Amino acid sequence: MDNLTNNIKRIMIIFLVVFFVLISYLAYFTLVKGPEIVTRPDNRRMWDIRNKVVRGTIYDRTGKELSLSEKKSGSGDYKRVYKGGAATAHSLGYYDPKYGITGLENLYDSYLSSNISASLMAWIGNGFKEVNKKGDDVYSTLDYQLQKTAYDALGSSKGSVVVLKVDTGEILAMVSKPSYDPNSLNKNWEALVKSKDVPLLNRSVSGLYPPGSTFKVVTAVSALENIKGIKNETFSDKGKLNLGGGYTLSNDHGEVLGKINLEKALVKSSNVFFGSLGIRLENDLFKTAQEFRFNKEIPSDGIIIDKSRFPKYKTYEKGNMAQSGIGQAEVLATPIQMALISQTIANDGVMMKPTLVNKITDYNGNAIQSLKASEVERVTSAEYAGEIRKYMREVVSKGTGTRAQVSGIEVCGKTGTAQHIESKTPHSWFIGFAPYKNPQIAIAVIVEEGGYGGVAAAGISQKVMNRYFHK
Repeated sequence: MDNLTNNIKRIMIIFLVVFFVLISYLAYFTLVKGPEIVTRPDNRRMWDIRNKVVRGTIYDRTGKELSLSEKKSGSGDYKRVYKGGAATAHSLGYYDPKYGITGLENLYDSYLSSNISASLMAWIGNGFKEVNKKGDDVYSTLDYQLQKTAYDALGSSKGSVVVLKVDTGEILAMVSKPSYDPNSLNKNWEALVKSKDVPLLNRSVSGLYPPGSTFKVVTAVSALENIKGIKNETFSDKGKLNLGGGYTLSNDHGEVLGKINLEKALVKSSNVFFGSLGIRLENDLFKTAQEFRFNKEIPSDGIIIDKSRFPKYKTYEKGNMAQSGIGQAEVLATPIQMALISQTIANDGVMMKPTLVNKITDYNGNAIQSLKASEVERVTSAEYAGEIRKYMREVVSKGTGTRAQVSGIEVCGKTGTAQHIESKTPHSWFIGFAPYKNPQIAIAVIVEEGGYGGVAAAGISQKVMNRYFHK
């Protein structure tokens, strides 16, 4: 009898354990995994629910419609219409029942669809009848006219333009080329996914390029922070830096600059000077790069930014250290990363959180969320940032960046020529900000295989800044 009682107890305990595990799993699936599954772009049932909601509109900062929903003729369903076409494709992403959701459309889907989970419950509660529901509207930080200017300025070139508001981190323009028309995905999808030019890639946040001489801004900051008296130190630039083993690092076209200091080295973009700094700084340059968010996540709103990369070299890797000092070797950066470097220098050494969303309003136009500018971190001191600003002003006024000059505006910047393994023709870079006093906007431009000297990129920057300051 005792054995029977004990066996019954054991069975009851087993059943209780199984029951507890089952209930726990159901609770976890419902509370944790459920919302994730509901909002997944490939959840076909949710597309049926989405079609019963008039999706919210995405505007630019002035109230211009960029993405909106229109009713299909002869149908109760809605289609997404992109007024900005290819010019805003990578900034907004796309929303399509067949190809999914990307970009800002995806990251703010819960607002634009007015919380799809709640809409599902309303649909069920209404006896599976149509629910007349309007999604929230999203006001982006984009200035469409500036966006279109940047898009047109790139022309047929591959590359990217990113423009940031210095004091807030707002993204005023973010262009990636080649682009695509989000209104014609079904017609062009096969060609888009097969293209070797990867038009679906947002180069602004996911394109990784050697930054070339634009990275000398970071090296200069590191030198000011870590080498006592570097500002007044003179250096003999003989046109070549001996790296040992028969290897040398040369200036562009073998130019010999003679006696120079840090300021002249940046203005004239001396590879020899900054290569030697890369060796002298050793791991201090690695630390400074990380302070500028290389190898780290960059907090953001409305976008996801791939990590830029700065490797850590051994003390005997002199060649790589020298190359890293001029933004070569294995250094890779996204265009928005380089725009943030420029923004940080312009903002007294404080990096701001980049954001693509200004505010969100409900069906009645009431603001339910507004932009709050926030700092990522202080990267360097206001003193050192001010010193670099002075150098960058000289780059544009009488150095390598004169092509970026804008009438009546004191533009600051740094050009870059970035060698890469894909071609003998280097990438063309320009980063900058304006005006010199009380900077308003910061910019980064890359033209893939745009040639030497940063001329192509500086010319694009000139057109964008001219649009901003002389509307």
